[in-house]
Amino acid sequence: MTLLFRYLSRQILAYFGLALLSLLLLFGIFDLMGELDSLKEGYTAGRAFLYVLLSMPGRAQELLPIAALLGAIFTFARLAGNSEFTVMRASGLSTGRLVGYMAVLGLLLGIATLLTGEYLTPPAERLAQQIKIRSTTGIVAQQFRSGLWAKDGRTFINIRQMRPDTTLVDVRMYEFDERFQLRRVRESESAHWTDAGRWELNHVTETTLSDQGAQVARQEMSDWQSPITPDLLSVLMVNPDRMAVTTLYSYVTYLRANQQKTTRYEIALWSKLASPFAAPVMLLLALPFAYQQARGGKVGSRILVGILIGLGFHLLNRMFGNIGLLNDWPPVLSALLPLVVFSGATLIALRRAEAH
Repeated sequence: MTLLFRYLSRQILAYFGLALLSLLLLFGIFDLMGELDSLKEGYTAGRAFLYVLLSMPGRAQELLPIAALLGAIFTFARLAGNSEFTVMRASGLSTGRLVGYMAVLGLLLGIATLLTGEYLTPPAERLAQQIKIRSTTGIVAQQFRSGLWAKDGRTFINIRQMRPDTTLVDVRMYEFDERFQLRRVRESESAHWTDAGRWELNHVTETTLSDQGAQVARQEMSDWQSPITPDLLSVLMVNPDRMAVTTLYSYVTYLRANQQKTTRYEIALWSKLASPFAAPVMLLLALPFAYQQARGGKVGSRILVGILIGLGFHLLNRMFGNIGLLNDWPPVLSALLPLVVFSGATLIALRRAEAH
């Protein structure tokens, strides 16, 4: 790489790191304030802080494109204000060459985003959720190949599958006595959450074990009162947006094989695959700021514009994901449309900046 590319990269990466750290601190404070409002016995301020800290890799993954945009805007505004960019242009730096520099640097940041989301975010997010659940409800749960396991007192619950509508499929409950001897097993084909705040079990088989032997009873329907709620089960698994690409792909394949709806997870999968291209688009979107002279405090206003653009991209991603899910749009369209829109805006802004 040329000396100019290395110089620009160092400048942008330095301000990028500063912007990312500032955004993480800001969002971290907001997240911590939200967690402090839900403190209770067992869930202390220290555990709330640990929960927020473990959530930071996922937050950094979301904020990286915004930080890239802010770092590039500040760098180009400073170069323009010091007339360095004018000297670069006079020395033969073409727009096409500058676009190439930003594309390469952006792809490197995009790959870093993808690696963070693949190897760092999922385990950190899972651990954060486990810490919060254990501290607030006393229920310990973990997802294995055999399904989701949860502990409620002396009862161990195995849920083979939880559908997007919170319906539980193939539920088994193993109840032990104070001597940890198995006393009762309840099996249900499915369970639905009712408005009364309890589960309704369907096609229940109950086996009671005693010194006299085993007794089997069957019921078409039965109520199950448990602190395990749909909201609790939903946080026992990592949010699709923070799952690894390999995990998402495997889960989508599994759902398709069982003829179940995959839209939510496919949108998350395509968003993950498109994430390496968000940083290059943001860096290119910052280029027009280099073609304007920074005078009289305009740098601050450009940083504000950059924040608004970055937040707009972030919100647009979420909005199209939700709209696509509600209207059953093709997952590829829901995931890639915001990136396409901002890419088009980048192209138009670059052409206007070069024309002026």
